[in-house]
Amino acid sequence: MSSKLDRRIKYTQLALKESLMKVMQEKPLTKITIKEVCELADINRSTFYSHYTDLYDLLNQIENTIIEDMNKTLSLYNYTKNEEAIEMTEKLLEYIVQNRESCQMLFSEYGNPNFQKKVMMVAHKHLLKSLIADNKDFPFNPEYLSMFIANGSIHIVQHWLKNGLKESPKEMAKLMITLATEGLSPFQQ
Repeated sequence: MSSKLDRRIKYTQLALKESLMKVMQEKPLTKITIKEVCELADINRSTFYSHYTDLYDLLNQIENTIIEDMNKTLSLYNYTKNEEAIEMTEKLLEYIVQNRESCQMLFSEYGNPNFQKKVMMVAHKHLLKSLIADNKDFPFNPEYLSMFIANGSIHIVQHWLKNGLKESPKEMAKLMITLATEGLSPFQQ
């Protein structure tokens, strides 16, 4: 009985999440009503309120799931190996492809700018670990380099999502890691 209930809860939450993402493709969260999300999900308002306090709570849970998944993925890799950096980045990009609709929305103009900042901070934290693990003597604070790389990477991902994910996650990972570790020099030959 409880597994049947669990499946219904998961289905309801998934339907609400997908409906919110679909409506957010057309307008910002501030212009969306719970009624229209519920109608699209074919779920009544009381059911919505049994899971979420409001649309911001629903969006926050979607965002937190993605942040948790990113942290789990990033914590699996050794930061001192360049091959693993490419593999780690590729896995993150594959996750983005698998969750394309949510990610396109969250990284779009209608997405929550705070979510984008959270993603950047997660990337910054893990990049900083990588830079410190490399034990290089930087003539400046490595936090600046980490923020520069994280910010640039977020914008590359946004552009990649906006343009339909034409390149493979592997191609994008290699590009991002090459830019982060070698700058433009490999491309200027």
